Amino acid sequence: MADRKVRVRKAPATSEQADASRVKLKASTKPSNLHLFRFLLPIMRPLRWLVPTYFVNSWREVRQVTWPSRRETWRLALAVFIFAVVFGVLIAGVDKGLDLIFKKVILKQ
Repeated sequence: MADRKVRVRKAPATSEQADASRVKLKASTKPSNLHLFRFLLPIMRPLRWLVPTYFVNSWREVRQVTWPSRRETWRLALAVFIFAVVFGVLIAGVDKGLDLIFKKVILKQ
């Protein structure tokens, strides 16, 4: 069996170093919005079992989404609308062409 090196985290030598490491840790973590809902936490914790894990994880994902601006939303909606109209016209043209071919070749009218 290969020897594994065990990594041991050494404690800071002085209290100032310990405080500095705590400050670095706090600064590196992402701030959460829990301070907004602190008054609800005592009520919500006992009811946590009522909310399935799926919804909790979904809400976390939704909070991470970068939502588009109003201008970008309108621009993308317009692009989708134009694409739908062009695609609809294209499909209607192909349908009309196949209808004419079907009537002339197969039905011989």
